[in-house]
This record gives sequence, C-alpha cells and structure tokens, in this order.
Amino acid sequence: MVYKFAAWLALTALQHFKLLEPAPPLDSPTISLSYGAIQGSTLGDVSSFLGIPYAQPPLGDLRFAPPQPPQAFDGIRQANKFGPACPQQNATFPRVLPFDVSIPMYAESMSEDCLFINVYKPAAARSHDKLPVIFWIYGGAFEFGDAALYPGTALVQRSIDLGEPVIFVSHNYRLNAFGFLASQEVADVGHTNIGLRDQRLALEWVQQHISAFGGDSSKVTIWGNSAGSWSVGFHMILNGGDNQGLFRGAIMESGSPPALQNYTDAQPYYDALIEHVGCTEELDTLACLRHAPYHKIMAGVNVTPDLASYQSLDLAWQPRLDGDMLVRNPMRTVQMGLYSKVPLISGVTGDEGTLFALGNTNITTDEQFLEYVHSTYIPAATASDLEEVSKAYPSNPDKGSPFGTGDLYALTPQFKRIAAFTGDWVLVAPHRFWIEQMSKTQDAWVYLFNRMKSTPFLGSAHCSDVTEFFGDRDIFPFGSDRSIDFAATDAIINFSNRLNPNAPAGLSSNVSFLSKVTWDKWSEGSTSHPFLTFLDPAPSLGLSYDMYRADSLALLSRIALDMP
Repeated sequence: MVYKFAAWLALTALQHFKLLEPAPPLDSPTISLSYGAIQGSTLGDVSSFLGIPYAQPPLGDLRFAPPQPPQAFDGIRQANKFGPACPQQNATFPRVLPFDVSIPMYAESMSEDCLFINVYKPAAARSHDKLPVIFWIYGGAFEFGDAALYPGTALVQRSIDLGEPVIFVSHNYRLNAFGFLASQEVADVGHTNIGLRDQRLALEWVQQHISAFGGDSSKVTIWGNSAGSWSVGFHMILNGGDNQGLFRGAIMESGSPPALQNYTDAQPYYDALIEHVGCTEELDTLACLRHAPYHKIMAGVNVTPDLASYQSLDLAWQPRLDGDMLVRNPMRTVQMGLYSKVPLISGVTGDEGTLFALGNTNITTDEQFLEYVHSTYIPAATASDLEEVSKAYPSNPDKGSPFGTGDLYALTPQFKRIAAFTGDWVLVAPHRFWIEQMSKTQDAWVYLFNRMKSTPFLGSAHCSDVTEFFGDRDIFPFGSDRSIDFAATDAIINFSNRLNPNAPAGLSSNVSFLSKVTWDKWSEGSTSHPFLTFLDPAPSLGLSYDMYRADSLALLSRIALDMP
C-alpha cells in the first residue's frame, strides 16, 4: 500500500468584455486581463484557466526577492495546462514500516519560473455573477508542494450540483530556501518570508482580476492544509490583523501557527548554503547566491534537514520572525487580539504526529525522548516544564498515537509517545489555542477528522482528510478505494457562500449528507464546545463535546507562550 501525502470546463462570451473576432470555440473560453488575454478549456460544466502568470519570473536579481507584478504580453496566451512547480526539497521517509510511505512533491515539471495561478469556474458563469471565491494554499512543510496536485474541478462541479456555485483558485508559491531563506544578510535588505509574500501577491491578483471570471472579490475565503493552513493563519495576523479586504472567511485544515523561531536561528542554514555554492569569500554573499547556478543551490537545499529527517518538524526552511511581516510569537499576537475578525473553520486529524515520528525511531529510552523534545522543539523549557511534559506524554503505548489503539503499533518503545507529543506541540495545541481565542470575537466551527483509524501505525494521519475535503478520490492514491460522503466538501462550499458550513435549510440528506447534522459553533466561555467528528466508515458523522487532552494541550500552549 502506498500512502501519498501531498497531492489536485460551454462558456458563452462574457458580456462585460469584448472578445477578439472570430469568437473562440465554446470549449475554449477567453478572458481578458489587464495585462493580456488568456484562453482556457472546458470539461462538462467546469471551465479551467491554468498556468496564468501572477508575477514576473523570480530569476536573476528577483531570486530570493519579493515578487513583482506580471509583465504585459501580446496575443492570447494558452491557459490549458499547469505551470511548473516551484523548486522542491527532497523528502524521503525511512523504510521503517511494513508498507511504503512516499510523497508526490510535484505533478510534472519544476522550475524557478513558477509563479502561476489557476482558476476553475462554472462554465456558465459570467462576469456579472459575483460568485464566491475559494483561495487554496497547498501544504508541504514549506519544503515542497504544487497546486497541480489539487485540481478544483470536482469541488466546483459539486458546488454546481448543490446550487451553490463557487470559483476555485490555486497558485504556486516559492518554497524551501527559494521562499524562506533567512539570515542577517536577508533581513538587512528586507527580503524575508518570500513565500508568504508570493501568497499575498496572489491574493491581490484575485482582487484585481477575479471579476472577469465571474467572481466577487469581496467574497473570498482562504483555505489551506498543513503548511497552507499555517499560511492562512499568518495572513490573519499580518498588519496587526488588518487583512486589507483580501478575504472574508478562513478555513484552517491541520495547522495553526505555533511559536516561531527568529530569523537569526536560520543563519547556520544560510551559511551552509553559501558555502555549498561557493559564495563564502564574496563581499556580498546574498548577491552571489542570487546568481549562483541553480543546480548548486538545489544540491545545497537537499542536504539540509527535511520533515522526514531526524529533526522532523523543526524545519530548516520555514516562516520566521523578522520584525517586518512577523513581529512576534504568533500565539502572543492572537492572545493580544491582533488578528482578522472573520468567520473561521478549524480542525485537525486524530493522529497528526504519527507521520512525523518515522524519522527518529532510534529514540528508544525516556532520557532520549526528553533530550530530543528539549533540544529540537522547546530549548527554552525549564526542568519543571520538561517534567510536566514527561508526565503528560508518558511512554506507555496505550497513551500514545495512534490514539485509542492500546498497545498496538508500538514501532519502538518511544514511537507512539513521540508521535503524540510532536502532533500536539506543532499542530493540535496551537489549533486549540487559536480557536479558543478567536471564538471570543467571531463565529468559529471546529472539526475532528477521525477516519482511517485502522491504518497501521499511522491512524488518522496528517493529511488523510484532504481527499474528503476536495471530494476527489484521485487526489491521493489511498482515496480511490474509500467512500466519500462529500460532507467536508459541502461544508467548504456552504461556508464560502454563506459564511456558515451547515447545509441550507430544506436541503435533503439525499443531496447532502451534511444536512443530517447541525454543526453548532464553538462557544468560548460556555460548556458548548462541539467538534464535528468524521468517523469510520463513511458516511458517518457526529458531534462530540469531549475536550480531549485538554490539560496536556494547555500545558504545551503555556510553554509556547513563554518562549522568547
């Protein structure tokens, strides 16, 4: 069995625009943008426009620099295939399980010239229809990922079937060192967190151009998974929470930004990279790096730690505090109320940490566990903190992840313990903290994806829910043999239309299984803390009020808030 975690059109002429003569065929719709015309394609009820440049190619002096608006082009650009993925960092999980764990990092091609955006729309949509827009940000630990792995055709088709049509937008943003290079040299020129700046420019592109596709720029919902969900959180706290009208709702799927490291903590990775490419003796090492051979940079990136390595989610390349975009611990920023007050859906899978515990199976004793936790994730923790962590995350396999599996799947004496701690520290505790804070000021709905619990060693692993949310079995290979009830997909569509994930009143459960459940809001300050819970086998949904691991998660949040 192979588990892959990262992988997804008749239109009449738009009345608001004058198209070139002769008119294109119905299956090749043309859209006029401010900088050129593009021609997409149509399959059934959905039209797609793929590989649209939203920025200039980030080459030469624009390498490791903020993105610049796209250049104008003549004629009609074909938009019927995806643009290349951004450079990908290799990540190979060790062979420690009785089955293979692999990750498709990108679809077909890879290039530094990768800043492309994709739009999926109902074929019948016209420029004046003002449809809600879903803006997707892919995950991949800020190391790899490709919008082409997440096609939006099935989601848009489902929205048409529900009578709640939406437009789906995805894009590529720079990754690893190309997107998250950090050091004193980088900070001195203000070129930190470039990948987030790419995302921001893509959101601005939507504001400027989505009306040509029939979308409403005032009805944008940002949605991401994993690193993409972290990114959603970052956009909610940028500019002290002023989102500049770029979105009106947010969906955070397995990821709320935790305490971040400072840009200075990445200096060793920068120094190693410039040494690898031969820039150490240059007066301006950053300028040298901008013009270094691409293959040398990639080779240098690929010898740095990745999420499948021993240090796991202590990522070499990630967003960092820079005093510019990100000025303080994101959890403190949320605690201060400096975030976008928009409706929110947030959730996690039942076993977020199992996948990331595969790279450190050489940890087998209690002492090694605590030393790893201390050195890798919480170096500022006191001896008292570590003692509390040890008690909250005991070595007893019955208490570890996959949760609820007793003594099963104890790959090593510490595997389930490491999986429990890592998943909670990086993903579940920040999620719980963010939702507890934000539910005080805005509508918030919370879910727990607990399907695929029978997966050996992994359980309801990180990213195991993506197939369900996209309503497309072809996104991940393990999705093709499982039932999809569209409840998660429908929640996304409902939310983008009405800022409420519940099925519209009167909608039959034969049309939407989600109508079987009333998903109540999370209400901070009361006893009402409902989790919409996805259970095996599909279709199966329920509401749970179990504040699972509340004390352990509160402990981790307290330690994270104390971090400098």
